[in-house]
Amino acid sequence: MAADTGSYIKHHLTNWSVSVGEGSFWTLHVDTLGWSIFLGLIFLLTFRSVAKKATTGVPGKLQCAVEMIVEFVDKSVKETFHGKNSLIAPLSLTIFVWILLMNAMDWVPVDLIPTIAQAIGGAMGVDPEHVYIKSVPTTDMNMTFALSLGVFFLIIFYSIKIKGLGGFVKELTLQPFNHPAFIPVNFILESVTLLARPVSLALRLFGNLYAGELIFILIATIGLFQLPVHFLWAAFHLLVIPLQAFIFMMLTIVYLSLAHEDH
Repeated sequence: MAADTGSYIKHHLTNWSVSVGEGSFWTLHVDTLGWSIFLGLIFLLTFRSVAKKATTGVPGKLQCAVEMIVEFVDKSVKETFHGKNSLIAPLSLTIFVWILLMNAMDWVPVDLIPTIAQAIGGAMGVDPEHVYIKSVPTTDMNMTFALSLGVFFLIIFYSIKIKGLGGFVKELTLQPFNHPAFIPVNFILESVTLLARPVSLALRLFGNLYAGELIFILIATIGLFQLPVHFLWAAFHLLVIPLQAFIFMMLTIVYLSLAHEDH
């Protein structure tokens, strides 16, 4: 029984992977790419449709929901970001909604999508035991690091653009101790602080969602009594899922605001 439970958990935590080229160490997680692109398209098409059909009269429920999200993100940017950059608000909206949608896949029953995938694989002549699929992209560290590295590159880009290359170098070498003798110490401290930003962004999102998904899988192994426990944990996730999207968005705004400080 323990062996069956272990293989069940391992199967649910394994990505659908495809190696790129013979003997290549590059491996694509097809399920992570597929679900993230699919959910990104849902976000873009939904918001585009609402924008095209927006009316000044009494808004529909969908338009009202979209307007609430846009106003919430816009208010967060205005209160936190102290520079001038028209990219920050759209970027923050994209990060918040996209991560929220990816996190929300955690509410889908853990056996539903894998069972459908195994049925399709079996119909195509593939052994169902060799069909793997994970439907929550943010439980894949590759996805969370891709998001955080994108933010990190923007931090570096705007730090150099606003401060200049010399100003950026001085920021790394003359803080917090403004004396030439402390340049090596300053560089180590500031480099660690800078590199910790994408790492903390990625690991925080991954850790919370991976742990949540693992608990859903463990709940599914208890059999007949799983439904009450499942609904209790799902109710708790009503807070966790949007909170993690909000934290990622707010930290992105804070980091980019710091990058725009030119003093």
